[in-house]
Amino acid sequence: MEELLRSFCEHLRSERRASQNTIKAYLADCAELLAFVREKRQRAPCPADLDIPILRSYVASLFGRNEAVTVARKLSSIRAFLRFLRRQRLIEENVAVLVRPPKTKRLLPQFLTPEQAAALVEEPAEERPSRRTSDESTRDQALLELLYGTGLRVGEAVALDLDDLETDTVRVQHGKGDKSRIVPLGAKARQALDAWLAVRPSLRHHRTGLLDPSALFVTRHGRRLQTRQVRRLVDLHALGAGVPKTHPHALRHSYATHLLGSGADLRSIQELLGHSSLKTTARYAHVDLQYLQDQYAHHPHAEKTRK
Repeated sequence: MEELLRSFCEHLRSERRASQNTIKAYLADCAELLAFVREKRQRAPCPADLDIPILRSYVASLFGRNEAVTVARKLSSIRAFLRFLRRQRLIEENVAVLVRPPKTKRLLPQFLTPEQAAALVEEPAEERPSRRTSDESTRDQALLELLYGTGLRVGEAVALDLDDLETDTVRVQHGKGDKSRIVPLGAKARQALDAWLAVRPSLRHHRTGLLDPSALFVTRHGRRLQTRQVRRLVDLHALGAGVPKTHPHALRHSYATHLLGSGADLRSIQELLGHSSLKTTARYAHVDLQYLQDQYAHHPHAEKTRK
């Protein structure tokens, strides 16, 4: 089965063109299932062991220690694995499709108000005691302006190279599903990026003097910035700006929600975000409606209307 998992990994990479994070999650989920089967059967598992009873037993074991959305994701990974095994003619049927996933709550994307988003992206420019170096602050502002001004995923932003920047656009070469797209670059983001590019050469490794020659965003030691580091700097600047605790992806949600609120149509937003399905983009219409309803609640006659 280990050899089959390696083949499945190659299938995801070459045929499905899945991202590295997706591949990692799929393999971890399948490995967890195989470990469960090994414990139940008291021997090394084989494809024939992946039948309805064992799958239902495995899914049942996940409840209580996993959220419903996590259980659904793991089941999705197993379905993909069994689909692959069926294509290899190692099993007769993908019985995982007969196992119903748990019902999950449909959560709307979290987003910031325009005022909160502005406070967050402008916070690195504030001069405060014990702040990190001014060059890092310049980088942080450019990164936050880019995330909010283009709606890029954080993984797409840190994967950008210097050559991906044009005068008024940015080229995303390895988006979700390894898809490429071109996104307009606003004036504020362009200005912040120009300021960052001017100081970027100064962020080099203190011993070797090395600087990543291609990465757009680098650490103080000259290496490409990673998604985990972006999450930490967002936490830092959200605290300084006095906005609720948030995460980098909320800036993407805010970008889409504010575009919709300003009159942009869903099809255009779908293209800008790189969504493969309009259904995914349509969630922002519900977010915008919910925001309007929340704002209307402050109207003096709103309570009477509800009654």
